[in-house]
Amino acid sequence: MRTYLANPLTVTRKWHLIDAKGKTLGRLAARVAILLRGKHKPTFTPNVDTGDHVVIINAGQIHLSGNKLKTKIYAHHTGYPGGLKTFTAEHLHAKKPTELLTKAIKGMLPKNTLGKQMGRKLKVYAGAEHPHEAQRPEPLAL
Repeated sequence: MRTYLANPLTVTRKWHLIDAKGKTLGRLAARVAILLRGKHKPTFTPNVDTGDHVVIINAGQIHLSGNKLKTKIYAHHTGYPGGLKTFTAEHLHAKKPTELLTKAIKGMLPKNTLGKQMGRKLKVYAGAEHPHEAQRPEPLAL
């Protein structure tokens, strides 16, 4: 028996629609990262992007457990001396509601060019409207 290895020409991709209203951030991000990576498929191959497209709506109504909204800190450095910028999850959620979910999901993907390619298949929207009706995404209950 030979091991099946997928290649980019044989991969079939589906579109999933996920409603994030009232869902917990980490649990939702973990499930979406599995879908983007393709680990839910029997044809998963680590060096090929076998994942599906994911459209997330109502990202502005995501839930964080405990006191994380006020205590969870995101940071980045500008590259200049003393350029460490920090902000809380509450500030990020108020300013860009989709960014909180996007950062969590992309942080669970591989840190290489293949991971960036997987991250491009993620579409996050703060409200219930999205422009991907032509792709006929299937609603996925998590």
